[in-house]
Amino acid sequence: MIPLDSSRWSELEHAYGSAADIPALLAQLESFPASDGDSEPWFTLWSALCHQNDVYPASFAAVPHIIRILASDPLRADFSFFQLPACIEIARARDDFPIPLDLRQPYAEALQRLPALVGAAAARQWDENLLCCALAAIAASKGFPSVANAALELNPKTAEQFMEWFYEQ
Repeated sequence: MIPLDSSRWSELEHAYGSAADIPALLAQLESFPASDGDSEPWFTLWSALCHQNDVYPASFAAVPHIIRILASDPLRADFSFFQLPACIEIARARDDFPIPLDLRQPYAEALQRLPALVGAAAARQWDENLLCCALAAIAASKGFPSVANAALELNPKTAEQFMEWFYEQ
């Protein structure tokens, strides 16, 4: 993975141009901030890396860091630690966005860690957000982006409606 102090970040692009600002935002994740509303650094990370469901080269450089931090304490991690990597992978697959060669392996290896990290997070209390994002992270990491996308839309009410629709078919 690209070190946070690497000059490579300034060569990468995100939604607003140079990704030179991303390492400082990623470093803020070390304190496990909540991702409620427009709380930082999540708001800016989302805006830059998965803006309106579009991804950028910097998105793939950031995911290994997000997952590295998640792995350091899955019991403290907010749902966005699962959701943002899943959304980046959903968008990449949908648009067949090319991953820069030097980012492919670290990105793929990071995604493969998600199912085990979901399992590690299972020891804590979950709410609907964490449930849906954890399910999406597993699906995205295993190559099922459409299932991941559907999981992000689930909640108890939509799941019940889906099951009613399904059994009526």
